[in-house]
Amino acid sequence: MDIDKLFKIPKLPTGGNKRKMPDAPTPEMLKKMKMSMGAHENGTDALSGQSSRNPKSVTVEDVEDEELDRSFAPAGDADYFAEEDAEGRFFGGGLTSEQKEILNIFEKATSEGVQEDVDVLSVTSIRRMLLRLERAVNKNQDQRSKYPDDPTKFIDSEADLDSAIKTLLPLSQAPSIAYPELVRSGSLARLIGLLAHENVDIVIDVVELINELTDEDAGNEDEETEEETEEAIKIVIDGLLENSIFELLVDNLSRFNEQEEADKQGVFHILGIFENLLGFNPDLATQLVAKTKILSWLLNRIETKNHDENRGYAAELLSILLQSNTPNRLEFGKQDGVEVILKVLSQFRRRDPTDADETEFMENVFDSLCSTLSEVPIKKMFLEAEGPDLMVLMIKNKTQSKSLAIKTLDYAMSGFASTGICEAFIEALGLKALFSAFMGKVKRQKSTPTLPPSEDTAHVLGIMASLFSNLASDSTARIRLLAKFVENDYEKVDKLLEIHDNAHSRLKATESTIEAEKKEILNEEEITSEEEDAWYLRRLDGGLFTLQTVDYILAWLIMEDDGIRTHAFKMLGRKSQSLADIVKILQVYHNNVDDVSDSSPGHERESAPPLKEILQNLINALDSASAR
Repeated sequence: MDIDKLFKIPKLPTGGNKRKMPDAPTPEMLKKMKMSMGAHENGTDALSGQSSRNPKSVTVEDVEDEELDRSFAPAGDADYFAEEDAEGRFFGGGLTSEQKEILNIFEKATSEGVQEDVDVLSVTSIRRMLLRLERAVNKNQDQRSKYPDDPTKFIDSEADLDSAIKTLLPLSQAPSIAYPELVRSGSLARLIGLLAHENVDIVIDVVELINELTDEDAGNEDEETEEETEEAIKIVIDGLLENSIFELLVDNLSRFNEQEEADKQGVFHILGIFENLLGFNPDLATQLVAKTKILSWLLNRIETKNHDENRGYAAELLSILLQSNTPNRLEFGKQDGVEVILKVLSQFRRRDPTDADETEFMENVFDSLCSTLSEVPIKKMFLEAEGPDLMVLMIKNKTQSKSLAIKTLDYAMSGFASTGICEAFIEALGLKALFSAFMGKVKRQKSTPTLPPSEDTAHVLGIMASLFSNLASDSTARIRLLAKFVENDYEKVDKLLEIHDNAHSRLKATESTIEAEKKEILNEEEITSEEEDAWYLRRLDGGLFTLQTVDYILAWLIMEDDGIRTHAFKMLGRKSQSLADIVKILQVYHNNVDDVSDSSPGHERESAPPLKEILQNLINALDSASAR
């Protein structure tokens, strides 16, 4: 079991926290607002229709019928005298009685047809909706080809097409019925073809529809099982991929002008589609990056200085694409992603994010960097771009980015090929900032830190362990590191022993619980290897991981400095402990570390030996020291 890999994966957003764009007001809402505002301006009660300014205003009922001369109604307007506003003024509809009756019949028939399509999602109604879409598409294409230079000739067909697409939005409520029919009829391919439509508004309609169809919340929980919904979504996603959905969507990102609200929502929905598809099948991340220019677009988008929802969404999608995906990380490096991210993060060197959204943006950018730092080429780029220097400055400036900078250095300095970063960290005077954070001498600002103090301590310990693993034994940098533990009467060694005791107490409580569970199982059946692995993970979470890291550092200190060894023996004796307790923890650590570390492609090893070998040498040295 590779414990390093297990604990070196940044926590990234999941599908359960899917972003939602604030809903734009519907035409009906705007109409009601307009009517209400008009009534208020005229002093009219919007509910009663009566004037609040002058209760005695004259109305039609105040005037006798014989006083109204109806002979002059223009064009025989049937409503000229029947309709009025709150001030008693007459308004006509411009229609005769016969024309008005015909219009009412037509509107009634139309509204009933639409209501049937929306509310009754049967196979028949779905096919009717899809047929309407097909006719609208064909008519629009025909008129655009006939009159390419005269928009007035095809504007009506474009409005019909817009309406036909929007009518399909309710299909997401019945995936098991609607989605197979959508694919079988060829309507899905027809919709995807509209992503190349000349009218960007039509493209936005299609993007919004696909986002709804692939959303994790699609389906009616009362009528469909989760398995049925997942199978239906899979059918649609397969159809989308067969029709090059990734390429078409990325090409459209450059068409949208985010200064326009509709286009801005279009970009948001495209990013939402990518999140939907990756949430359903994370393996699609490699295909998305390999076949499109999405990585380049995302890097450009997060580099913009004005923060908004789409910038935050771009950072979130970038972190998803880079998580546990070596090909995407290497491509990220080829596109100067490290340089871009460090430039973006430098904005937070002296200031905190302005709100929660920008804080989340900053965290996602840091997570993207941490994900890529497991690759050797990215480590080299990070070093060349002076990434260690920037992180040290962030730690010193005490902004919210401090905790995330410590976390990033932990990822950057761990594993092989990290000697250069460790040396650069020492040269940037990082030891002073690191040990100040470790000893808790720097007061935190009132703003809530992005990471809890316990996680800060874990990453500080990780950095110390990496320094001992990667710095040459006779180097000036290593001597400076050892000197930090000697100064002020070994106060930092005492701090390590304090953390050791706390972790030991937590582990003891966890062990008691596990032992009780073991006894219950042994009374009925044998313990499986899966159960043993699960218990080991619980031990790690219950204090063993911290204890392993602390004892690894203590072992180096005891082996290399006589004064520290004497002080550590004395302090351990006061707690009725000895070197044997440290050796026991390191032996468990050694037994659960893979024989070969960082052997994946691109992880060429430096002169430092693998961790398993280092642990064995430390165990041997401590055994010898305890025997004396």
